[in-house]
Amino acid sequence: MTARFSCDLNGPATELPHFWEHTVGSGHATLALRADWQAQLKQAHDELGMRHVRFHGILCDDVGTLIGEGDALFYSFFNADLIFDFLRSIGMRPFVELSFMPGVLASGDKTVFHYRANVTPPKDYAQWAVLIRKLVSHWVERYGLDEVRQWFFEVWNEPNLTAFGSGRQEDYFELYRYTAEAIKGVDKQLRVGGPATADNAWVEDFLNFCRAANLPADFVSTHHYPTDDFGQPGDDTEAQLAASKRSALRGEARQVREQAGDVPLYYTEWCTSSNPRDPMHDEPYAAAFIVKTVLEANGLVQGYSYWTFSDIFEENYFPSVPFQGGFGLMNIHGVAKPAYRAFQLLHELGTELLPVVGSHETVDAWLVRGDRDVTLMLTNFALPRHPIETEQVSFTLKSESPLATASVQRIDIDHANAKRHWEERGKPDYLNAVAVDELKAVSELRNEPLAVRNEAGQSSLEVTLPPLSVAAVRLAHA
Repeated sequence: MTARFSCDLNGPATELPHFWEHTVGSGHATLALRADWQAQLKQAHDELGMRHVRFHGILCDDVGTLIGEGDALFYSFFNADLIFDFLRSIGMRPFVELSFMPGVLASGDKTVFHYRANVTPPKDYAQWAVLIRKLVSHWVERYGLDEVRQWFFEVWNEPNLTAFGSGRQEDYFELYRYTAEAIKGVDKQLRVGGPATADNAWVEDFLNFCRAANLPADFVSTHHYPTDDFGQPGDDTEAQLAASKRSALRGEARQVREQAGDVPLYYTEWCTSSNPRDPMHDEPYAAAFIVKTVLEANGLVQGYSYWTFSDIFEENYFPSVPFQGGFGLMNIHGVAKPAYRAFQLLHELGTELLPVVGSHETVDAWLVRGDRDVTLMLTNFALPRHPIETEQVSFTLKSESPLATASVQRIDIDHANAKRHWEERGKPDYLNAVAVDELKAVSELRNEPLAVRNEAGQSSLEVTLPPLSVAAVRLAHA
């Protein structure tokens, strides 16, 4: 059955700010000292419009921000400065995750990740506050107050999980109190927020705590992944239940938006799944999921930070296989995955969203107006183990002037799909420069002409959508 949609080009438009470009995620602070990481982040900024980057561990011992010898404490902001100097040099800013605990301040020896990030509370909260105040004051002196007022200071990472601490609210709230007071002691207009939780947790409790304690909460931050809602990866029962939850992340964001009230809301992590080795991260599935999820989040969030921009990532270990299911939009060689191309298509959209009439079980449609053209975004998406087939889409546009041309860019099994090409070449574990260039060429988006029928007062076109695909149709008037 044909999926039918229509839109009146003269209808009322809704603003579509590019909130998904506010921030993008990375893994670990010291990765930002690598030349390949830097090159990929610059590409994400230049081609995708990403404006901030967030990562773990700016306070970890491997950055050297605070170390100790005997009873003496030594503050060294050199490596942190190198990282932030680079961000500023390419026109980006940090979304500063204040983590994890310097060993000299740690109350215990519990760690996470292969780089052994200490996740215990400070043994002396006052000394933690001294570190935060010194560090933020240094950045204000180095970069200027007007600049640092445009940064975001997020306290810790996923404190509701025992992997990153005790999992107890009272412990996190104490840490937040000392951190927020230290930052505001430098300048009251600097932005600090939290609770940086997994799975949309603690938002109301966090805001209630801040109000009761007269503490600032300049923004709310939290995380969500579809696997949070659908159960653990590999759980057959939960995967079957997921069939009815194609828009689950939108539903969660709506609930958190209500909880946050007027406080700005930033999702500082989200992705196709929370599994760090999920084949879907490398496949067209991710592109369809991203486009649908992002456009459905419009009006609910101020920032929506995808986790992560690159497979140069080392929480557990650093795989060398070119396509190993990592979180990144690009693989370790800088080859764009379908997910990257999805963000590229989103970046090229205008900022006015027009109402589209029509519905379908797996196909969704959005029409976005820009300064020069109009783009019809289409996805054919279903969650794993949910039925999906190739669909014929019919779209009618009501307009005072006929369309002159239409072209389509596709992401699907046959388009912008570098992983498939790598598989067809025998899945080599290591790539030379020629192979990398070949994969980069295969990953590119291509323009294809599309036929348009013009009648009195309206234009129509048809698009075939394979399963788990994206099509961006650009429409131009005579």
